[in-house]
Amino acid sequence: MRKQELRPGGETGQGHTASSPAEQVKALVDLLAGKGGQGSQAPQPPSRTPECPLKPHGNDLRIQRHREALLNRTGVSPELGSPSPRLTSLLLVEGLTDLQLREHDFTQVEATRGGWCSAKTIALDRLFLPLSRVSIPPRISITIGVAGVGKTTLVRSFVHLWARGQVGKDFSLVLPLTFRDLNTHEKLSADRLLRSVFPHAGEAGLASVALSKVLLILDGLDECKTPLDFSNTVACTDPKKEIQVDHLITNIIRGNLFPEVSVWITSRPGAAGQIPGGLVDRMTEIRGFSEEEIKTCLEQMFPEDPILTGWVLSQVQADRTLYLMCTIPAFCRLAGAALGHLHRKRPGSPDAELWPPRTLCELYAWYFRMALGGEGQEKAKASPRIEQLAHSGRKLVGTLGRLAFHGLVRKKYVFYEPDLKVLGVDLTLLQTALCGRFLQREETLASAAAYCFTHLSLQEFVAAAYYCSASKRAIFDLFTEGSVSWPRLGFLTHFRSAAQRAMQAEDGRLDVFLRFLSGLLSPRVNALLAGSLLTQGEHQGYRAQVAELLQGCLRPDVAVCARAVNVLHCLRELQHTELACSVEEAVASGGLARLTGPPHRAALAYLLQVSDVCAPEASLPLCLSPGVLQSLLPQLLYCRNLRLDTNQFQDPVMELLGSVLSGKDCRIQRISLAENQISNKGAKALARSLLVNRSLTTLDLRSNSIGPQGAKALADALKINRTLASLRYVSPTILGLGMPVASFTEGPFSFSLQKNSIGPVGTQQMADALKQNRSLKELMFSSNSIGDGGAKALAEALMVNQGLKSLEVFSFLSLRENSISPEGAQDLARALRTNSTLKSLDLTANLLHDQGAQAVAEAVRENCALTSLHLQWNFIQAGAAKALGQALQLNTSLTSLDLQENAIGDEGASAVASALKVNTALTALYLQVASIGAPGAQALGEALAVNRTLEILDLRGNTIEVAGAKALANALKVNSSLRRLNLQENSLGMEGAICVATALSGNHGLRHINLQGNHIGESGARMISEAIKTNAPLCTVEM
Repeated sequence: MRKQELRPGGETGQGHTASSPAEQVKALVDLLAGKGGQGSQAPQPPSRTPECPLKPHGNDLRIQRHREALLNRTGVSPELGSPSPRLTSLLLVEGLTDLQLREHDFTQVEATRGGWCSAKTIALDRLFLPLSRVSIPPRISITIGVAGVGKTTLVRSFVHLWARGQVGKDFSLVLPLTFRDLNTHEKLSADRLLRSVFPHAGEAGLASVALSKVLLILDGLDECKTPLDFSNTVACTDPKKEIQVDHLITNIIRGNLFPEVSVWITSRPGAAGQIPGGLVDRMTEIRGFSEEEIKTCLEQMFPEDPILTGWVLSQVQADRTLYLMCTIPAFCRLAGAALGHLHRKRPGSPDAELWPPRTLCELYAWYFRMALGGEGQEKAKASPRIEQLAHSGRKLVGTLGRLAFHGLVRKKYVFYEPDLKVLGVDLTLLQTALCGRFLQREETLASAAAYCFTHLSLQEFVAAAYYCSASKRAIFDLFTEGSVSWPRLGFLTHFRSAAQRAMQAEDGRLDVFLRFLSGLLSPRVNALLAGSLLTQGEHQGYRAQVAELLQGCLRPDVAVCARAVNVLHCLRELQHTELACSVEEAVASGGLARLTGPPHRAALAYLLQVSDVCAPEASLPLCLSPGVLQSLLPQLLYCRNLRLDTNQFQDPVMELLGSVLSGKDCRIQRISLAENQISNKGAKALARSLLVNRSLTTLDLRSNSIGPQGAKALADALKINRTLASLRYVSPTILGLGMPVASFTEGPFSFSLQKNSIGPVGTQQMADALKQNRSLKELMFSSNSIGDGGAKALAEALMVNQGLKSLEVFSFLSLRENSISPEGAQDLARALRTNSTLKSLDLTANLLHDQGAQAVAEAVRENCALTSLHLQWNFIQAGAAKALGQALQLNTSLTSLDLQENAIGDEGASAVASALKVNTALTALYLQVASIGAPGAQALGEALAVNRTLEILDLRGNTIEVAGAKALANALKVNSSLRRLNLQENSLGMEGAICVATALSGNHGLRHINLQGNHIGESGARMISEAIKTNAPLCTVEM
């Protein structure tokens, strides 16, 4: 799209005119008074105020009449007066994607999983205003949306609201036109175009437009009978010269005609690509229904029957493809009507033909049956007889089918009486209620009737039904439209022709037609339409041959294209799902590596869109070769979550992935490339893609071979990228790097650098970056041998940085990897006293001893932000445990404390237990292998009897024995907060375990208890199991 010029002076409400304001007002008054361009004197109209939007035109009867005429044209529908939020808040987009330019509307919805990625929106009442103080209003605006999403409804709502003075207050005149109106003219001048929509303008109408702020609306570019050709259209600046309509529109868009008029065009995405991006100032998109809006739509369809609404919603949710399509409002209403009809026809019926639809063709077959049955027509009319159904159905297909099919082939979606006569359509039949279910009639401004199918998909369904019927008797190719062709005999020959045409159509316009044509061969559709549209068993013998023919279309191309994915949709419509099922089973079992043929690749791409297993996350570890990945790249663009771990991918594959991530269509939000063979070159390719990518939020590069150069490239990219929120980077080759990745100051939300041998020097650089960084929230820094020097550097950063939420500083496993001693712990403790944002601190497996842990405990007394503290494996004894106990009596924020593998003994356990009697914040306490015996357990039992907040207590690997078990059992009789209790390996014996089990009769909160490793024996286990089932049936026990 073109960049708009800056506005002098920074005003936001100024028009496009070049003359002085006084001259404009004077000329406008003269012209609207019917005096043409003569300069007669007239009083100036009063200046407009926001409080009175109609005031400047209050004395102008023609403008007022125009508003009244527009209100009459748009009607009094409540939806127009208060449009839905999705129509009053449009998505701002930066141009058309390849998917929108090349693919069918249904394919766009399926590929993008029914989602819209733009994060920027613009309100309807600001649609034609500048975006900033230094920009000008857009002259050419385009609003795109798939068929049935509500483009015409949006236009009518805007016109209705403008006529009432509620939106577009900057426009003195709004001129709404549709391409259905324009198609009735062969040639037209700009002057005549204006008069057709604003007959009150008089002879001076064009001049008044040139001097007023006017909005010209052109609705439905995709319905223009002649494509716009900006390359070969001759320029025209004479407003009175009559030229071809497509040339007229081209010159208006270029600014050769009506240069000061704002133009708003609506279109399906593919047709909008006719207009060069350099001529478009603003592009918006109408989003489809959200999940809540689908539910609301169905509730509005059946307001008095919530049971029916719930059933219909459950049926569309049962099939992912149908549910995705329901994001299109027109499809949602069509599906609701068909399913509502089915529900009324099948109360308790076991008939197979009354099963809910699971394919597009089955759904439309039900809609066809509903139309034939006359549901929704006048109740006084008798229901049609069964014998009339076949005649009505075949007559409908004969009348509308030819129209639908040849229109689809010619890309024609609006028909006029001459079109109908050429194709032999019976005009009287169009007036019947049955045809009204499929075709809608609209009067144009030229008083000519325009006809179009109520939705594009209905035209495709009727076209497929016609083709299916006509192919039985046709001896020439039906696609040639009467031209000479080789004889084609038999249904299978004609089906092959249709499949070849669909595969060759670059814009995918025959994709859904081919789906319907395939679906008409399925047994369930045949059962639904037998006797009305199809003959019982018609074409059933061709199913296997058609399935083989379709699979033969899956050739070993370099990439799996949308046409190949559509073949899998056709096979599903045909109820031939063996290929897709075999690939889905291979994905679930991890056996996908052996399925590498073109059909399997296409099936995998199809499953990534529609499968409940694959669609939420494309998990493809251990199964893809570089060749298979390359063929899937066009389809992987639209996966939200992509896992490609452990595939031995090397740098050339990263070049390919980088090109995907750089694409404008890319929707990938999370990608995991852990445990591959990526080196510096591959990391640089990914870094280049991060410079332009706007979708990726999480990148996992653990366990690759990325060295200092690759790390630096990623760091440089992070300085520019503003969407990546989490980066996981683990590579032993980063040693000696000096942490150039720490150079970014505005970067990801989460950063993982475990096991990188960074050392004190690199840690110092990271700490320096943290002092400036205000975006990083999680830093995982485990296993890096940073020592006391590194701990001190990070502590200093914590005293400055108040944004970090989670700091996982050291290793979980090796005592040598971080080696934090009491000195380093004291530095961290000082930081904790001043830091007010850190939520989680993990100091696992270091050398804190009592001195370091006591320093941390003293900081916890004062800190009011920390919620999680991990101190396991730190040689902590009773002294530090006492300090922690004293801190817990004052602390009100800590909810989780981990002291496992520290020999705090009974004395330390008793100190912590004393704190539990008064502490009201702690919910989880981990004391595994802490040398706790019966006295410590008894102290904990006494604390549990009064504590009302602790939910998790883990005492695994201690020796509390029977006495400790009895103490805890007594506590369980009165405690109501504990949810999980782990007493594994505590020498309880059968007696202690039974004490605990029987005590549960008075406890209604415990949900899980572990009694493993207590020498209970088989008979004791049965007794305890029975006791727990009786006393606490909701509690799960492990023995």
